[in-house]
Amino acid sequence: MKIVILGAGQVGANVAESLVSEQNDITVVDVDSGRLRDLQDRLDLRTVAGSASHPSVLVEAGIEDADMVIAVTQSDEINLVACKLAQQLFNVPTRIARIRATDFLVNERIFGQDCFAVDLAICPEQVLTDYIVELIRFPEALQVLEFADGRVSLVAVRAFQGGPLVGCPLKELKRHMPSVETRVAAIFRGDRPIAPDGDTVVEPGDEVFCLAGAKNIRQVLRELRRMDKPVQRVMIAGGGNIGLRLALALEKDYAVKVIEHSKPRCEMLSGRLDRALVLQGDVTDESLLESENIQEMDVFVAVTNDDENNIMSCLLAKRMGARRVVALINRRAYVDLLQSGQIDIAISPAQATIGTLLAHVRRGDVTQVHSLRRGAAEALEAIVHGDSESCRMVGRKIEDIELPKGATIAAVVRGEEVMMAHHDTVIQAGDHVIVFVANKKIVPKVEKLFQVGVGFV
Repeated sequence: MKIVILGAGQVGANVAESLVSEQNDITVVDVDSGRLRDLQDRLDLRTVAGSASHPSVLVEAGIEDADMVIAVTQSDEINLVACKLAQQLFNVPTRIARIRATDFLVNERIFGQDCFAVDLAICPEQVLTDYIVELIRFPEALQVLEFADGRVSLVAVRAFQGGPLVGCPLKELKRHMPSVETRVAAIFRGDRPIAPDGDTVVEPGDEVFCLAGAKNIRQVLRELRRMDKPVQRVMIAGGGNIGLRLALALEKDYAVKVIEHSKPRCEMLSGRLDRALVLQGDVTDESLLESENIQEMDVFVAVTNDDENNIMSCLLAKRMGARRVVALINRRAYVDLLQSGQIDIAISPAQATIGTLLAHVRRGDVTQVHSLRRGAAEALEAIVHGDSESCRMVGRKIEDIELPKGATIAAVVRGEEVMMAHHDTVIQAGDHVIVFVANKKIVPKVEKLFQVGVGFV
């Protein structure tokens, strides 16, 4: 697929890295030639320096025969104009735009074919907010992801000594929870993926990915970890776009405090928030954290625009007694370094939000894509089409499907029924199949399994 990416910032660079690895023809456009040089040094792609809203620059980038345009510059207006030009002048089939301003997002007519012609509008700040809210709802989890319109949940937890199932084979799950359908989709021990079966023993420190119906997920978590007490008090470090969205999402259900350095921004936050307490100050100010009873906080979330401030404030909050700390970190090297240390969860914004975009790029009828383990693995939901003659999955038992090594069918959703996958489960046309892929490099092979032969009508 030929894809033109407009914008070489954090989002654009991560999108380019994900798509280049899947053998797409990628061109990246940005006004910053330094960023483009860095990308070209790391990745096999073309770059063009210039404004993403100028037709001549788009032509130089090869938009005339592109299959897709992904506009993720820092400017909503440039992204919208670029999508309109891609449709009106160059007839590009698929147009995706990153949109941050709420004024645009609340009026869907703006994205219609007779306006700016955006097929998919992505708001990374809102995706991140939803992601963090789920982590606060399930404080035991490293990740909480949804499939099948929220009917199925995939959670990642770190098993530790004392969990009921730790030290036991996975087949004990059924004995512990006879009435609950669940599936351990994968286990990572260090950085090594383990394909689990009934005799696999869970060890302390394992990162375990469990799939179950959304209503049963707390019971499944209880088997792997001691359950944390419910979250009541949350402190948010940073009152930017994400901090504001997060406070708005949480203030009705939790006691929320927001720390923001800028006085004008604090005044704006106070006007927008009903219940949350807004504090002006430095998120790394030890005396401020102490005076606001940091030791009583169930969750401390650092979402400023500065990685170092997020890291240092989380380390400080943890040392001073906060029960759980979550840091937003843009530099992926930092994320890998800090995850599972004193910082409970380190979130890469680009990896948390990229799944929404990848689901639109994937071949076949892929409806959901979630990036796992900082982009190393993926979980995807795809719809099975065709018949036994045209599709390699229809009418076959899972044990007879030639899955690439490292891929696991974890669950099948048929209508309203959620079925955990077993070796003798037969796939039918129309099924939503949830696949765990331990190494994202094999995703194209998984996609081919869902493709329908040319002769099928």
